Amino acid sequence: MKKKIVFIILSLLLILILVVNISKHSNNNDNDKSYTDLKVVIDPGHGGEDNGATGVSGQFEKDFTLSLSKKVEKLLKQESGIEVFMTRTDDSYISQESRYRPKYANKLNADLFISIHGNTFSDPDVSGTETFYYHKNSRLLAEVIQKHVVEATGFKDRGVQKQNLFVVKDTKMPAALIEVGYLTNPQNESKMWTDDFQSGIATSIVEGIKEYEESSKKQIF
Repeated sequence: MKKKIVFIILSLLLILILVVNISKHSNNNDNDKSYTDLKVVIDPGHGGEDNGATGVSGQFEKDFTLSLSKKVEKLLKQESGIEVFMTRTDDSYISQESRYRPKYANKLNADLFISIHGNTFSDPDVSGTETFYYHKNSRLLAEVIQKHVVEATGFKDRGVQKQNLFVVKDTKMPAALIEVGYLTNPQNESKMWTDDFQSGIATSIVEGIKEYEESSKKQIF
């Protein structure tokens, strides 16, 4: 009888140890998911025959957006748990009619979509940084990105606005379109083409993505 009791007690202890170990393993996996499998699509605006804006210096927006986007991509690849994808990696033409950019992000089931642009206006005195969104669930992303990019540019803060732009309207995940600065403004443009300036902007975008993700988690819990 005593042997049977001892056997039962040992069996119960073994079961308890197994349950505790499984629980610890599960918690460790959860802790490892700080940014696990966060899929971010970076969209360099324009490309190919679509030059975008022409700056004061005669350089094209499409080249600015690709240069900056590649810097963002490089930094995001250094972040554990973040997968980064680009709608284009060279001077490829992507027609607006194809709606390829949002379709690409939707097919990937991406978590975030960020389109990078340089602004233009007929009045060369107009300057500043602004961010556009369309859906309500994208406003927070736009606000966080705008805050970080404005801090990095030092340009006039033109705020965030809801705009009916297909790249932020047709995407099924939070999406924002950043107009870093005005290529038609001599002061903005002269900075926007420098490598150090672009590196600072790239860092600010990555910091914005990370802050947004943390804010999203707090809202969930």
